[in-house]
Amino acid sequence: MISPELIPELVAMIHAQPLSETTVMRLRQHYSDCHFTYCMDDDVIGPSPVHEDEVFNLYLIDGRNHCLTITADYEIATGVVVAEKEA
Repeated sequence: MISPELIPELVAMIHAQPLSETTVMRLRQHYSDCHFTYCMDDDVIGPSPVHEDEVFNLYLIDGRNHCLTITADYEIATGVVVAEKEA
């Protein structure tokens, strides 16, 4: 389960530095119980993001099965996709 209160924390951490794979590695270290994936926003297919930003979108991941899927359900979410938008 991902808490909705986590999303503003993630947004603040991402905005504190230029968005890159290093940013996501820091998120993984800080929130070790949460899975993070980094990709480009146009690679994501599924429900709407839980956070929309000028630079990135955040999506919830359901990783209960072997393949990751995008979900809108915080109760089953096991991680977050940080999806960078094209500049």
